[in-house]
Amino acid sequence: MRFGFDIDDTLINLREHAFHIYNKKLNKQVSLEQFKLIDRVEIHEPFGLTDKEGNDMWNRSLEEIYFTNCPPYPDAVETLQELAKADHEIYYITARPKEHGERTKKWMKNLGFPIDDARFYYGMKDNEKIHTIKTLHLDFYIDDKPAVLQTLEQEPITLFMMDQPYNQSITHHHRLTNWKDFMNLIENHA
Repeated sequence: MRFGFDIDDTLINLREHAFHIYNKKLNKQVSLEQFKLIDRVEIHEPFGLTDKEGNDMWNRSLEEIYFTNCPPYPDAVETLQELAKADHEIYYITARPKEHGERTKKWMKNLGFPIDDARFYYGMKDNEKIHTIKTLHLDFYIDDKPAVLQTLEQEPITLFMMDQPYNQSITHHHRLTNWKDFMNLIENHA
């Protein structure tokens, strides 16, 4: 089988990692409970930043957000390793900018994710990911963003949405809340 995975907020807990960085950089004490109430991808509002200020903060902090100690979600590495051991093809499709692609690949290999260089795609916008996903003829694709998954609904692919506060209004996709459950979920949808 062919599996496709988004990276940020699907395999790794990037938003929460960035949230902690924002607290530190802005010398704030915004609680994790407040973070969990943010119902959009952007995390700047609880810090009192405008959209422009939030975008600027994100762009200024990208190196630290992407390449410090951002944790994978529990059991994500082990689940993908299990898929690789069973000879499934694993593809990574991320909207991370081109200039961060090779370092991201190396960083993820260091975390233990099973990566074949030829199956690692980056440097595209979310709307451009769709073409890559369609071209790969994946059996399963997992992402956190409703807009990406909604554009694939007519494709012959089983879609899973990684559970996030900002995608709760979408109820018609298979929802992944825990990587430990993934193998059972795919068996039920194969």
